[in-house]
Amino acid sequence: MENSNPVSTPCITGLKLSKEGEGKLVNPTMFRSLIGNLMYLTATRPDIMFSVSLISRFMEKPYSNHWEAAKRILRYVKGTIDYGIFYEKNAYIKLSGFTDSDLGGSVDDSKSTSGYVFNLGSGAISWSSKKQPIVALSTTEAEYIAASSAGCQIIWLRGILESLNFKQDGPTTLFCDNSSAISISKDPVLHGRTKHIRLRFHFLRELVHEGEINLEYCKSEEQNADIFTKPLGGPVFLKNVEALGIKSKFNLREAMLE
Repeated sequence: MENSNPVSTPCITGLKLSKEGEGKLVNPTMFRSLIGNLMYLTATRPDIMFSVSLISRFMEKPYSNHWEAAKRILRYVKGTIDYGIFYEKNAYIKLSGFTDSDLGGSVDDSKSTSGYVFNLGSGAISWSSKKQPIVALSTTEAEYIAASSAGCQIIWLRGILESLNFKQDGPTTLFCDNSSAISISKDPVLHGRTKHIRLRFHFLRELVHEGEINLEYCKSEEQNADIFTKPLGGPVFLKNVEALGIKSKFNLREAMLE
């Protein structure tokens, strides 16, 4: 990969992969080794989280197109080797997050992908891109399941911050771009449109009722968790990367010198 050309995104826009891969079978040991290294990198590079999560679904029997998708991530990393999350010294320590989901994005089983990100101050501190455990019947249900998962993470993060003497005053704001999912989280009554949703996901309602979480609506173009649910195009992807607090160290140096 030393002589490869860098790319501006880790994943081709609209990319669809399935277990019925294309081309020849790839050495699974080599493929798993690459995925393992990329997973390790996601601990500090949330911008590749979705892409790595996507290709990790095919470790059992990887094909050539899966391998090419993995190599594209390496080409992206090569061009952004100096990227990192920048945390401003005097930033306000207030936890907030975004939650999002696609609908039935998995070609193999029609399951959706949940994504969330939490920022503290000027940069992201926690993020996830994960296929949902069940098939959602609507966008609202998929978004509600994603918000429930984000709610569990909020409880953990608030506990960690409290142990570090950064106790959060009031509820943690969680932004969601689906108004119906927000309405369900604030309605204690089970209706016909929600009775099929598994009970464990209604944990979100309890968190809202107890004042741990405040679910707020945001426009889709302001959804910072979009980068964790689907492959985005260049301008939109770059906007999401910047929202995570990721910066080039060279640009950072220039800003400090000004």
